[in-house]
Amino acid sequence: MTIKSFIAQLASILPPERLLLSQEEITPYECDGLSILREHPLAVAIPETEEEILKLIEACREHSIAVVTRGAGTGLSGGARPVAGALLMSMMRFNRILEIDEENLTALVEPGVRNLAISEAVSEKGLYYAPDPSSQIACSIGGNVAENSGGVHCLKYGLTVQNIVAMKIITMDGQILSLGNNTLEPPGYDLMAILTGSEGMLAIITEIRVRLRVTPPVARVMLAAFDDIEQAGDAVSAIINAGILPAGLEMMDHYAIKAAEDFAHAGYPTDAQAILLCELDGLDVEVSTCIEKLKPLLYEQGATDVRTSNDDQERQRFWSGRKAAFPAVGRISPDYYVMDGTIPRAALGIVLKQIGEWSEEYGLAVANVFHAGDGNLHPLILYDANIKGELQKAEEFGMRILKLCIEHGGTITGEHGVGVEKLDAMCDQFNSDELALFHALKEAFDPHSLLNPGKAIPSLHRCAELGAMHVHNGQLPFPELDRF
Repeated sequence: MTIKSFIAQLASILPPERLLLSQEEITPYECDGLSILREHPLAVAIPETEEEILKLIEACREHSIAVVTRGAGTGLSGGARPVAGALLMSMMRFNRILEIDEENLTALVEPGVRNLAISEAVSEKGLYYAPDPSSQIACSIGGNVAENSGGVHCLKYGLTVQNIVAMKIITMDGQILSLGNNTLEPPGYDLMAILTGSEGMLAIITEIRVRLRVTPPVARVMLAAFDDIEQAGDAVSAIINAGILPAGLEMMDHYAIKAAEDFAHAGYPTDAQAILLCELDGLDVEVSTCIEKLKPLLYEQGATDVRTSNDDQERQRFWSGRKAAFPAVGRISPDYYVMDGTIPRAALGIVLKQIGEWSEEYGLAVANVFHAGDGNLHPLILYDANIKGELQKAEEFGMRILKLCIEHGGTITGEHGVGVEKLDAMCDQFNSDELALFHALKEAFDPHSLLNPGKAIPSLHRCAELGAMHVHNGQLPFPELDRF
């Protein structure tokens, strides 16, 4: 079978306006948010029904063509970047909210629905969807499931995996499966948790039932300024250890503060070396009690100024700077490289100090913006791609940060995923037994490795080449795993 016959088969499934073949049409799909890595797919298919998806993947199986599914393309690790010679399948026509179940506090949505659109659809009912990544105005819920996205409120309300109760998937061999239900603990293996964060490598998601929450009656944000970034990092653990569980606990350093304030005019103190944004929500008496307890604690931890939002307008203004931090930093540097690692909260101070020292060593400024409450770092390494060698320096710097996270008991990603960006870092995070288990799981769902191949899980041979695994006489330590 030829590529020509494959394209002809696709054309028999989709109308011309939903099958993109020319270079001009497919170029917008050549990368996701990690724009330094680009690749043109063979074609872009835009299905509207499950029947069309089934026919498309049947054609791919018959011709041994890989499939890369894509949502809004806002991912930052290259997980939705096309694979050469593959079919890229855009899920953005699956954009309906199918049901709002007020009694059970759930909503059934298709994967192309925007994250923020869910909360907008249920706001008049006094409900909302909790995970709120900074890209929530654009990112799709299907992409959120693929990456197990979080957001500023993930400390109290959890990541995507804690906020979905069921999903429908299509496997590469054409099976339609329903996972989960409205009960708290469905029987059997938790396959839904396996699919969440699987980066499009196991199945194609067509429906998601998300958990809705009742909007808290009161929510207020405390903004604490610090003259020392390590003190701000240490204050995070002090807040949690005091028995206070904020709805959100975010941190920004001086570079990020200055950029965000110039862009969003959020009222940030631009002379501070770091700020903490701590949101408290719940009943009025509960929030007031926490504020009374937290304010002196923040001063004890070295805060030079503590402000509390007086109304919801001011609360939203405090958050606006944090939500706009990434585009704001883009205004002060020609380019920046976003890292995404996670460490135990207690290690925040020492890790931030090390990042600062490396920043001087590499001659590259770093703007730190992150979910401090759960230790999810987002260092933005500033560089200029027009200067020879700066991108390579930024990438090397970023990989050192990921290894630092591992050394302190953390992990190489919190919510951006592995994609292609962090494949080599996975060799440091996991040993050969663990990686082989991941490959075996992939093989169980997708035996011919046609779904998003080459992403998230490195081959054991690649890790051996990097020296992360012992090789003896040209063999991996487990010869029976050689196929991986």
